[in-house]
Amino acid sequence: MKLNYYDETDSLYIEFSDESSVESVKISEGVVLDYDAQGKLVGIDIDNAGHKIQLQDFYLKGLDPNIMTVAA
Repeated sequence: MKLNYYDETDSLYIEFSDESSVESVKISEGVVLDYDAQGKLVGIDIDNAGHKIQLQDFYLKGLDPNIMTVAA
């Protein structure tokens, strides 16, 4: 899983897979789910993320503590 934040547009893309998106479904204002050809969720796009979620606090629970992190 990759979290990609784009400051210039205040958008957050949560990427679950490297597969290409073939279908996008808007579930609420500024929140879009992307699906691959097999119907699996590949990503979530959140516009105006700074107004919808707290981006300052980020916690990983129940995941391997040896997960690779990359700081921008």
